[in-house]
Amino acid sequence: MGSCVSLSVPLDNLVNKVSQCLDEKVGYTHNLEKNLTALETTIAELKAKRDDLSTKLKREEDSGLQRLAEFQVWLDRVETIQKEVNDIFSARNVELQRLCLCGFCSKRLLSSYHYGKSVFLTLGKVEKLKNKDFKEITAQALTPDEVEELPLQPTIVGQEKMLKKAWKHLMEDGVGLIGMYGMGGVGKTTLLTQINNKLSENRHGFDYVIWVVVSKELQIGKIQDDIAQKVGLGEEEWKVKDKGQKAVHLFNFLKKKKFVLFLDDIWEKVELAEIGVPDPRSLKGCKVAFTTRSQDVCGRMGVENPMEVRCLEEADAFDLFQKKVGETTLGSHPGIPEIASKVVKKCCGLPLALNIIGETMSCKKTVEEWRNAINVLNSYAAEFEGMVDKVLPLLKFSYDSLKGEHVKSCLLYCALYPEDAQIVKEELIEYWICEDIIDGSEGIEKAEDKGHEIIGSLVRASLLMEGDDKLGRGVVCMHDVVREMALWIASELGTQKEAFVVRAGVGLLEIPKVKNWNVVRKMSLRDNKIVNLDGSPECMELTTLLLGRGEYGRISSELEKISSEFFSYMPKLVVLDLSGNENLSELPEGISNLVSLQYLNLKATGIRCLPKKVLQELKKLIHLDLEYTSKLKSIVGISDLYSLKVLKLRGSDLPWDLDTVKELETLKHLEILTINFNVTPSLERFLSSPRLMSRTRFLKISDHFVSSPNRNLESTGISLSGSMDKLRVFSIEKCRIPEIKIGRRYSFLSLVGVYIRGCDSLKELTFLMFAPNLRVLGIFDAKDMEDIINRENACECEESVNIPFQKLNFLRLGYLPKLKNIYWSPLPFPCLEKIEVRNCPNLKKLPLDSKSGKQGENGCIIHYESPRWIKDVQWEDEATKIRFLSSCKQFLL
Repeated sequence: MGSCVSLSVPLDNLVNKVSQCLDEKVGYTHNLEKNLTALETTIAELKAKRDDLSTKLKREEDSGLQRLAEFQVWLDRVETIQKEVNDIFSARNVELQRLCLCGFCSKRLLSSYHYGKSVFLTLGKVEKLKNKDFKEITAQALTPDEVEELPLQPTIVGQEKMLKKAWKHLMEDGVGLIGMYGMGGVGKTTLLTQINNKLSENRHGFDYVIWVVVSKELQIGKIQDDIAQKVGLGEEEWKVKDKGQKAVHLFNFLKKKKFVLFLDDIWEKVELAEIGVPDPRSLKGCKVAFTTRSQDVCGRMGVENPMEVRCLEEADAFDLFQKKVGETTLGSHPGIPEIASKVVKKCCGLPLALNIIGETMSCKKTVEEWRNAINVLNSYAAEFEGMVDKVLPLLKFSYDSLKGEHVKSCLLYCALYPEDAQIVKEELIEYWICEDIIDGSEGIEKAEDKGHEIIGSLVRASLLMEGDDKLGRGVVCMHDVVREMALWIASELGTQKEAFVVRAGVGLLEIPKVKNWNVVRKMSLRDNKIVNLDGSPECMELTTLLLGRGEYGRISSELEKISSEFFSYMPKLVVLDLSGNENLSELPEGISNLVSLQYLNLKATGIRCLPKKVLQELKKLIHLDLEYTSKLKSIVGISDLYSLKVLKLRGSDLPWDLDTVKELETLKHLEILTINFNVTPSLERFLSSPRLMSRTRFLKISDHFVSSPNRNLESTGISLSGSMDKLRVFSIEKCRIPEIKIGRRYSFLSLVGVYIRGCDSLKELTFLMFAPNLRVLGIFDAKDMEDIINRENACECEESVNIPFQKLNFLRLGYLPKLKNIYWSPLPFPCLEKIEVRNCPNLKKLPLDSKSGKQGENGCIIHYESPRWIKDVQWEDEATKIRFLSSCKQFLL
């Protein structure tokens, strides 16, 4: 019999849940259009609120306030929700078209449900963000960390003026970029540190003072990290950024701040934008200051007026040295202070050397120790304690940074000169060319230009210094400590001291003793007291031998004799300099053994002739200097030097004849000629030779037989024909000539100096119209000179000529009794610095107006001899009179 079970199920709850679910799903679909409209309105209100608050935020941040992190989170959420709303609206039309039965149903029910639910939920999020209430969106920015005071060495001397100048420059409005350059060890970092520490006492309105050491290897990432750490950006999220992201982050942070960025010891251009540092020249109150050894770096960084940090003056140098040594040591013996002065001079004001040597000598209390110290410094300074460890390697960084081994070789060559020497640039470059350090295969002038570029780069690298030469030559100097560094490098860091034997200007009476002549590559014995050169040293590697005499040593005795065997074993000798030895009257025949010789300098020697055997064997000689050889009587056979490119005969009293001129014309490779020419029948042949005239750099024509002058010259004058584009200096002395004639189409583009003296019949110099680069013009003792530029002759020129004297620096006129005019109207003379007038009574008007001459503090000055003359000058107008009269100066009698 079966049984029956009865179940009772509570259906009300289930029905309610199903009903609610259906209502919700139908609601998302049924209310879709209404919710979309509400979402559109609410998102617009949210965006308006965001824009209003963002405007307020910018205003408050510009005033120095800092945004709250909570507000930044809200801004980020607004940006996110806006993207979601945009996605919803992009599907709006499609979803609305699917609705049917007045919105109670859909052609794709499930899709419409999900879309409607997304609209409903997003609407809630937007309303919540819109209703967010902010009492504050910013707060007072945190005070930056205190400026970090950096440690300084205890003794600083002689930087007060430089510190004051640098500080003033840093604080100037409109100055955003400051560069300080100077040689290694001169005190650049010390100066920059002092500036930083002044800001630690008073930050002068800067939000951040940032110090970064850059050093030789430029690492952008490290600089970025150092800056970020100083300004508080170096959190974990910073570390995962790449260089580009870090640059953007830094830029957007720093552009709203006032900052000083110190970059110490940069060796190449630092791209501030690549780091993320805003250009301080375009932001008020922002500064970037840096130190470097190279003036070139200052230029590449865009610094218009970089500041040179120089060595100490002698008094300050001794003061620093004295403080390092100590009063007790200096007073321990009466002879020590005198030796200490010599040591200080040896350091040439370089603080690094003064500090190291001073510390070393502080415990030396006997005069014998001090004498030994100066002996070591004078003979081979690298052996002095501390030099190889602390001084020379620091300077060597500058040497290592030079671009190209040839530039490094050029620097080392300068160490062959005596201490404190005024190194003539022209001579130095001649050495470099003949040593093949500079390639001269494309022409001597191109090689010379390259040489000047190298000298400029060494000066800008603070390894050479521009000198001041009273003779007007371009000269450079080498700091003594830099010279010691160069000698140390040349001797392979002290391991091969005899490779470079340099005993210049030390008073030697004979050739120094050398243990191994075969390792000697260069030897400089300039400016010594050696009278005779005997023996036959085996110098199989020697390329350079300098035995000349300059004005450096002013030593009375001179080289008189060289044995014929002396040059027997020098097969690689390329450069031989015997200049300045006036008692050297002849060359030994043994010089013909120098089969590799390319440079021979016999300037200002007493030689009378060049042995024909010597000339025949010197097949590679390209440079022969015979200037100021007053006893030279013949250069017969010079045509045997068929490789010769440079021949210098300026200042020699060589008796010219036609055959000698013809010999010169056979020199196929001749490029440069300097020459004095007496008025002889051969002069006309020389002046009419296009080959010789086109190679002449210096030309002086004189007539030593004034009592019986050349009648043909007196009637016809001098005619300059052929191309003379290399002529730099032209001089005529004691010649009775009526005029200087040139061809219609010729010009003197290289002519920079013209000197006329004792030419009584010469009336004008209109040919100077064709010398646009003339810098110095001197005219003396020309009794018949009436015009410098004759108006009538100038107007006859077929071709237009530029305004004359545009580059003229100096105009010197003396003893010209008939001179009336320089030019017939005022000239600009933009480069003119000085006019000198002596005994020119008829020169009543100068071609000047108020705008003529060099302007500024060091403007054009007129020097005159007679007060009456300056009183009678007829000025162009009152403004011209005021312009020049106040700066006129009378010659001191």
